[in-house]
Amino acid sequence: MANNGNAALRAARQALGYRSQASLADALTDAARAIGLRIEVAARTVRRWESTDPPWPHPEHAAALEALFKRPITELGFTPPWPNGAEGRGFRESLGTNGNQKPGRYRRVMGGTELPATVAKNYVAITVAHRGMYWSLPAKQLQRSVSDHARLGADLIPQIDVRATTSLARAVSESALLAGRLEFFDLQQPEEAQTSFVLALQAAHEAADALLGCAVLAHMAFIPAFSGEAKRAEEARERVRAARAFARRGDGNHELTAWLDAVEAEVETRFGNTRQALSLIRHAEQSYAQHDPQDRPSPEWLDWFSPTRLAGFKANTLISAGDGRQALETLRQVLDELPAESVKQRSVYLADAAAACVLDKLPEQACRFLEHALDGIGEYWYATTLDRIKVVRQDLRKWDSLPEVRALDERLYDWHTTVNSLSG
Repeated sequence: MANNGNAALRAARQALGYRSQASLADALTDAARAIGLRIEVAARTVRRWESTDPPWPHPEHAAALEALFKRPITELGFTPPWPNGAEGRGFRESLGTNGNQKPGRYRRVMGGTELPATVAKNYVAITVAHRGMYWSLPAKQLQRSVSDHARLGADLIPQIDVRATTSLARAVSESALLAGRLEFFDLQQPEEAQTSFVLALQAAHEAADALLGCAVLAHMAFIPAFSGEAKRAEEARERVRAARAFARRGDGNHELTAWLDAVEAEVETRFGNTRQALSLIRHAEQSYAQHDPQDRPSPEWLDWFSPTRLAGFKANTLISAGDGRQALETLRQVLDELPAESVKQRSVYLADAAAACVLDKLPEQACRFLEHALDGIGEYWYATTLDRIKVVRQDLRKWDSLPEVRALDERLYDWHTTVNSLSG
């Protein structure tokens, strides 16, 4: 490094218009918060980074730097502390140990036996199994297993054979992402989901996997979007922008682009911008039309998205826009095409179909769809579905005297649904 310090970072800072190290520190703090990392970057930290021998940043600092500058930190004058550029040696930062602790430093394997690469191989196999189990096991049961698995992997990273670090870290990221999905969508535990998503983002950074980072950031956007707080709109949008930056860095294919469009459409729908959301859905449909899975296959973990599920996003936006007829038409096709094993997603679409019927003043038909949705969550509990059912039930108040509505209440407030909804 030249005697004038880290010229690369200083030049990058000045190119973005930050004249002082303190102003860059503030910008990095904002960038970190936008991607879900609750950290404060101090001016003295930036001063150390711009010194002659800058330390390798903590993972959360590195994520903020990359989100702000839109480039890998190795292009900002930082040199990895592990030999020969191999990921995962030296004083790497830890991914945390449990949901109540903040990330600390990785333990260097000192005087102990390094774990063989077969450990990573076995760990990955369990991660893949959990991916498949998501569609069939009860959420509460699976969440415990997946969350424990993710934390185990985080503990193993500093102990594993360096040649297996990347594959292990990638699997840890996927496991933590799945834990977050279960906590957020299935169990309605946004705080726990946030902790899991941060772990997933840190592990993706350890693996240098930009596409996994993209997936995590996009999921992080759902937390402020679903909060119901208008003041958090920009927080959600910033996370989507960060996800798109990571997708470009990882050369994401058309299917991933379509999913990001759908995520952003959901965000904008949540904040009442249905016209923009429908425009994003149209762009997603165009992206899917260009998708060639043989030429550029999607990551194996991107199993939650398909043209059918894109249509489901579209129907939800159409409902928010007040177009019940087209939404119902779309949802009938979605329900016909949805795989039989997608029980949880089917229950969501049934609730959406009921909402479309209410818009078209078809209360009896809405009740029939809701009965089927309740059948679905009776088989596989899904908190997101119950939320949508309750919203539709509120919209049915003007038809409270109908026998179909009274029968619906008997189902909606039976023991199974009531206990599950109140037990979290």
